[in-house]
Amino acid sequence: MRLYTRGGDRGTTALIGGERRHKGNQRVEAYGSVDEACAALGLAASLMQDERLRDLRDLAFRLQQRLWDVGADLAAPPSATEYSPKVEDACVDELEPLIDRYQEEGPPLTQFVLRQGSPAAAALHLACTVVRRAEREAWRLAAEEPVPAAALRFLNRLSDLLFVMARAANARAGVDEIAYEHSPVVFRDGHEA
Repeated sequence: MRLYTRGGDRGTTALIGGERRHKGNQRVEAYGSVDEACAALGLAASLMQDERLRDLRDLAFRLQQRLWDVGADLAAPPSATEYSPKVEDACVDELEPLIDRYQEEGPPLTQFVLRQGSPAAAALHLACTVVRRAEREAWRLAAEEPVPAAALRFLNRLSDLLFVMARAANARAGVDEIAYEHSPVVFRDGHEA
């Protein structure tokens, strides 16, 4: 099997179901951003070789699998009538206890913090921002065409999860977070004020 097909040489790509779209189409932007998020998460996982981060690394690998499901859901246009969305509400529900669990590891959050720290934490922060961009792209698509609602919710919760995973990685490495120096108190009891 050849990796190159030459099918995209004229600026189009095939979606699930065979429909072709321009590579700058919003649907392609959305699932392309999810692909970037998956790669950013893979980079973060590669920086978690410390045994103290094993659960975070294993979770990152599982989240990469789910991101492929999100990407597939976004790559399926309305014309792909045989396609069934892979991301369901249960996938979103699975993230919330994880957010709660890892949020407990970091110090109480009252101000915005800079996205930095240990290599693993910094990479998780980067993955978080890429997921947030993917979510914005998916919402732009949702303004034009149907998008599975669970995929949108999953991206929203995933960015929260990656943020608290980054904070947990810093806490485990003994790296103090740096508050944004102009931040007012924006969180009370760990939640937005």
